[in-house]
Parts: sequence; C-alpha cells; structure tokens
Amino acid sequence: MIVARTDRPEQHTPDTGTPDGGTAVSAWAAEEAGLRGLPLRTVRVPPPDGWDGTGLVVVGIPEAEGAAGLAPGSTAAVALGTAPCPVALVPDRAVLPGPVRRAGPVVLGVDARRPARGAIEFAFGTARTRGVRLHAVHAWTLPPDADAFRFGIPEEDRAAWEDQEVQLLADVLRPWRAGRPEVRVTEDVRLLSPARALLHTAAGAGLLVVGRGSGRGPGGVLRALAARTMCPVVVVPG
Repeated sequence: MIVARTDRPEQHTPDTGTPDGGTAVSAWAAEEAGLRGLPLRTVRVPPPDGWDGTGLVVVGIPEAEGAAGLAPGSTAAVALGTAPCPVALVPDRAVLPGPVRRAGPVVLGVDARRPARGAIEFAFGTARTRGVRLHAVHAWTLPPDADAFRFGIPEEDRAAWEDQEVQLLADVLRPWRAGRPEVRVTEDVRLLSPARALLHTAAGAGLLVVGRGSGRGPGGVLRALAARTMCPVVVVPG
C-alpha cells in the first residue's frame, strides 16, 4: 500500500489551473500506485495503526519552506524518522506526472564505498516498472595523496584515481545488473560533492533515489535536494 500524507487542502492555482499543495502529492502518489498496482490511502495525520502494511509513504515539501521542510517536527521529518519503508518527498515545484516526466530516467545516488543496498534495489525495480533508464551517480573527492601536488595534479594521476572510482561503482552495481538485465544502466562517476552531482544529473529526471543513513535526521545532501530538485526524491532505508 502507498500512503500519501497531505497537510493542506487540495487546490489549484487560479492563473494556470496547475495542482498545488496537497494535490501535487496526491497526483504523484496516485500515478505511482497505478504503476505498482498498489492501493492508495490518503491521510492528513499519521495513520493510527502506524505504517503497518505500507510500502511507500508520500509527503510534500512546500515551495516556501525548501530545506526547512525537513526541519524537526515537519511532516517530512516525522515520516523519515518513523516510517520503516521508503519515503517519497514531492516538492511543490516538482513537475507533475505526465508522459514527458514518466519517460525521464531514474537517478540513483550511490556511495560506492558504503552502498545503500535498499536504495539500489528500489531504483532498479522502479526503472524496470517504468521502462526507463537508470542513471547511477557516484560522487568522489580527491584522495589525501593529492595534497602532495602543490602546483596542480598531473592528469595521469587524476585519471588513475577516477578509474578506481569507476571500478568501485561497477563492482557495486554488477549483481543488480546481472539480476535485472532488462534495465538500461548508465554508470556516472563525478568529481563533485554528492549534492551537486545529484542536482546536475537530476535535471529532467523522473525520480531521484537516495539511501537513508543511520543518522538521527536528514543530512546536508538531502536538505540540498529538498531545496532545489525539480523531481520527487525517494529516501530508502537499508
């Protein structure tokens, strides 16, 4: 079952008729439920039975709040902290369901050194269900050895370090690629911060998938994504 939680009455902006607020959450959740063949339940408060039987929780991120929409006590933060299943964050500014958005790739953020296997499994399954490409992104930084080069890093050294990162990502994804050969996969290694790498890649994406760490609250990467991404973000535990 998919549970969509909305805090505001559903309404349409008077100038464009575009769904706003709770409607964006409900519209995305309804399409996702249809794609997955799951029942949909819409609530205004956390269900009294908790999240029993829930496979996906969908909550909104108000445009005016951005990263503040993940502040302690917010709807999104409560869902992330209590739901044992994936949580989809749908920004008000997100492009609503439609043929173009459905055709966009599923972007997966991967830390190849500490892979979130639940997120990888979810992303592969979603790409297969939607029939779209999976774009796996691994962000990396220069190793401490780079500090030894005072006047610039030789290209051959940088290339060698990047080759190591490429191999790490390939090794992590290999079991899933073997198990889901029908999913088209792009493996992408970027010398950027995780937030910048994902935001750059997610332009035009249909969905962004990241893992949920063991920390007590949303981290800086997730806050940056909530503030700026144009597509829903699914945060997967495990």
